[in-house]
Amino acid sequence: MALQALLVAALLPAASAYAPSGRTTLESSVPPHNASTSSWSVLAKPDPAMLIPLTVVLTLDKTRRALLERTLFEVSDPKHAEYGKHRSHAQIAEILAVPVEQRARVSSFWKRAGAVAVEIAPAKDMMKVVISVADAEKALATTLRVFSHRERKEVTIVRASTRYSLPAALADDIAMVGELLQFPRLRRDIQVEGGSPATWPNACKAAGCDNKVTPAVLAERYKVTSSAPTNGNSMAVAEFQGQYWKQTDLDDFSDSCGVTVTVDTQVGTNHPIAGVESELDIEYIKGVAPEVPLTVVYDSSYSLLSWANQITSLDDPPLVHSVSYGNDEAQQTSTAYMESCNTAFMKAGTAGLSILFASGDQGVCGREGCGAFKTKFHPDFPGASPYITAVGGTDFAEKGVIGDEQAWSDGGGGFSDTFDVPDWQADAVAAYLASPDADLPPQKYYSASGRGYPDVAALGGEVNPYCIANNGRFAGVAGTSASCPVVAAIFAKLNGIRLAASKPPLGYLNPFIYQNGPLFQDVTLGKITGSAKGVGFKAITGWDPATGWGTPDFDALSKVV
Repeated sequence: MALQALLVAALLPAASAYAPSGRTTLESSVPPHNASTSSWSVLAKPDPAMLIPLTVVLTLDKTRRALLERTLFEVSDPKHAEYGKHRSHAQIAEILAVPVEQRARVSSFWKRAGAVAVEIAPAKDMMKVVISVADAEKALATTLRVFSHRERKEVTIVRASTRYSLPAALADDIAMVGELLQFPRLRRDIQVEGGSPATWPNACKAAGCDNKVTPAVLAERYKVTSSAPTNGNSMAVAEFQGQYWKQTDLDDFSDSCGVTVTVDTQVGTNHPIAGVESELDIEYIKGVAPEVPLTVVYDSSYSLLSWANQITSLDDPPLVHSVSYGNDEAQQTSTAYMESCNTAFMKAGTAGLSILFASGDQGVCGREGCGAFKTKFHPDFPGASPYITAVGGTDFAEKGVIGDEQAWSDGGGGFSDTFDVPDWQADAVAAYLASPDADLPPQKYYSASGRGYPDVAALGGEVNPYCIANNGRFAGVAGTSASCPVVAAIFAKLNGIRLAASKPPLGYLNPFIYQNGPLFQDVTLGKITGSAKGVGFKAITGWDPATGWGTPDFDALSKVV
C-alpha cells in the first residue's frame, strides 16, 4: 500500500468506534450513505423476507497472500521458468491455506443467523451467503434499504444505509462483507449522432454506420488479418445493472456487418431487453474475434466481488474477460474492499485467466470529477489495480482517416494513490516521468510513485464513434467501454494461436505486454484531461498514462506469442 494510504488509515477511528458493545465494525473508513452527494437515493425498505446474496471475504494470512502474488508473477512472466504453469482451484486453495477452523466458525455463524445457503468458493477464501433481509440486518447490526439511481430509476440495488458490524469473536476471521457500502457509478452511455466524415467505405449495409467505426475498420487498423484457431479457446464480457441483450439486435448487426455475433453461453440471467452497454460489448468482442466462443457473465447485484467469485468458481472459465465497469479509488475508501478485489484478480491470473478493464471515460478526474479543480486527480479502480490490464481510449489523429491515433481527451489514465508501481512497470513509468516531452502536470495533483495506467488502448473516442445495433436501430457509441472488448478480443485471438501450438493461455497479461511494449502501435499525440481544464497527461513515445503502450498490432504480436 502506498505511504499516503497508510497515513490516512492511521487517522481513522478505531474499528470498534461505531459498533454496539461486543461487536466490531468492518470497513469503518467508509462513510455512511450521504443523500446530498450520492447519485443513489433511498427508494424503499425491502421486504424483510426477501433473500439477498452476500459475498463474505475471509481474512487471509499475509504471508499466504504474498505467496499467491509471487506465484501469479512467476506463472505470468515469459522469462520465468514457471511461465504458463497455471494453478488449479485446489492448488490455489493450498496456496492460500485458509484454516478449516476459520471457515467453520464463519459458516456456522451465518447458518445460525438464518442463512438459507452458504457456499464456499473453491479457493476457500470467500463465501456466498444467501439470507433474508431481516436476518441479515440482525447479523450485521445494520439497516438495509433499496436504493435507486437518480438518473436511471430502473436500476436498483440493496445496500446498507448505516455501518455494519460483526461479533468481535469473528473480527479476525472476516475481512469484509461485500458490497454493503459500495455504491457503483453507473457506466456512462456515450451515444454520438453522426461522426466526422470518413474516408473509408461503410462495410456494414446499414446507413446508420456511415462515418462510424465498424469491425472492418478495426481489422484494418489493428492488422487483424485472419481467424485464429478455436480449440479450447474462450472469452467473456461482464454485465451488471440491468444490461441485457436481444438476439434480434445481434442478428441485425451480423447481417449488416458480415460477421457472426452469437452468445454461446450465458452465466446468470438474461432478458430480451436491449442494453446499449451490453450490446456494444457483445457486438465488438465478437466483431473482432467471431470465431472465439463467447460467454456473457451477468451479475444482478453490481458486485465486482460477486462477479470475480463467479468466474473463479467455474470449472471451465472463459480465458479472457472484458469488463467495462469501475469506480474511483477515492470512492472505494475501504482498503479491505480493494484488497479483496485484488486477491480475486490474482486468483484469476494464477489460474490462467486474462482480466481487462476499461480505464474510464472522465480523463484524469475520474468519476468524481475535479469540480472547480481544487482537488487531486482521481484514479480509477479497478483500472489502477496492478493485477488487471487497463484499456484506454484513442481517436484517429486525422478525423475519418484510418491511420495514426491520438489520446482521447476523456480517456481514463494516471497513477494510483493506493498501489505502488509494480516491478514489471517500474522502468516504463520511470522513463515517462523523466522524459522532457511529458510536460508533467503539477506534482500535487497525482502520486508519481503509484501504479500507472492504462496499459494499452484502442479506438474509443467520439470523433468517429462505434456503430452498434441496439433496439432495432443502428447508433453511434463511444468510450473505453468500446476499447476494452476490442483489445480483449485481440488477446483472445492470440490465445488461440498459443493453444493451437500446445502452449498454455497468456493468463495475466501485463508482464507479457511490458516485455513486448514496442510491438504495439505507439500513440504519441494527444492528452487526457477530462474536466481538468486542460491539465492532464500527454501521450509520448513509449509507455504513457494516456494510452499505455499504444494500440494493438495483431500481426506483430502473433509472431511472439
